[in-house]
Order: sequence, then C-alpha cells, then structure tokens
Amino acid sequence: MALQIIKDLCTACGDCEPVCPTDSIKPFKGVYKIDAATCTECEGEFDAPQCLDACMEDDCIVPA
Repeated sequence: MALQIIKDLCTACGDCEPVCPTDSIKPFKGVYKIDAATCTECEGEFDAPQCLDACMEDDCIVPA
C-alpha cells in the first residue's frame, strides 16, 4: 500500500521529502507528490511512515 499527499492541503514546505527512505516524494506542480509505485509506507525500515511525522498539516498525507 502507498500514501498520497492531498494537494489542496500541501503547503509545499518540503519537510516530507528528505525523510522518505525510498525517495518516493518529489516536487510536483508547486506541491509534493508521492510515487505510489515506490512508496512502502516505510515498512521494513521504520515503525511508522516518516512523512506523517514530518508533515505539519493534519490529514495532508493519507492512504492511497
């Protein structure tokens, strides 16, 4: 399963991008986007998705 960023809630702060261990988060049209093909929700590397902890906006990053 993968996560997605809700573009209307994304402030494009970029805090999520450097914490992604699979480099699945990239800038996209003024905000950020998660590549569902490579997002692992940090399984096998961390106990929880790192982008969720980094994001300051509630409900900006949700299951895809």
